[in-house]
Amino acid sequence: MEKMMKKITLFTLMILTSFGLLAKQQTIILSVPSMNCVTCPYTVKRALNNVEGVIDASANLETKQAVVTFDNEKISTEHLTEATTNAGYPSFIIK
Repeated sequence: MEKMMKKITLFTLMILTSFGLLAKQQTIILSVPSMNCVTCPYTVKRALNNVEGVIDASANLETKQAVVTFDNEKISTEHLTEATTNAGYPSFIIK
């Protein structure tokens, strides 16, 4: 009986933790119109990834966009646009 209770408790904790992690994650697309050279996306990506709470970031020169997945309980979208602006690439949210 005790072994079964441990399994149920562990399973419950895993489920609750999973829902908590999923609820915090958000993905947005930023327009970064000033990206105009091959090194620009690397600078934008590095600036975004240096923000605490960013899970993943990518930037594309052709589309002049950055896709950012982040923990919305740790940071806001304003932190992300501020990070690109501070790196010399002002951005705004398009999605």
